Amino acid sequence: MMDRDEFVGRFGGVFEHSPWIAERAFDNGRIVEPLRAGPVHEALCAEFRAADHDQRLGVLQAHPDLAGKLAIAGDLTVESKSEQAGAGLDRLSAHEHARFTELNTRYMRDFGFPFIIAVKGHDKDSILAAFETRVSNDAATEFETACAQVEKIAGFRISALLPEA
Repeated sequence: MMDRDEFVGRFGGVFEHSPWIAERAFDNGRIVEPLRAGPVHEALCAEFRAADHDQRLGVLQAHPDLAGKLAIAGDLTVESKSEQAGAGLDRLSAHEHARFTELNTRYMRDFGFPFIIAVKGHDKDSILAAFETRVSNDAATEFETACAQVEKIAGFRISALLPEA
């Protein structure tokens, strides 16, 4: 049986900079062996959903801007760097980068957290299109949309760590 420290060490980064989700899932008995991607994802998402609004907001705020300052400085987590590169966000033209920067600034001002999208299966154009649409959402809709995207990202990350047998 995997102990708490091993579990948190392996899955604590699935929700960006939020190991408390893995800790709570383990402590609340939601984790059963053998570990499989689907049940681990459900367990972690259940804890994320059970958290209060401010805790969930903290998870959203822990995410980096897409093609933002952290990416330019090379300060993304390994997972975020790989995900953004896979979508081509590390190869933006000056014009595209300026548009992402403009949208990031507006989005952060309006919602208080960065734009979040599970980039797997997207390219820079489809991400930009989603960004341009979602920046016009109302706050409640966008909060729920961003939370759903965080859960989707977590699912991709868990599947990479723990493929189904």
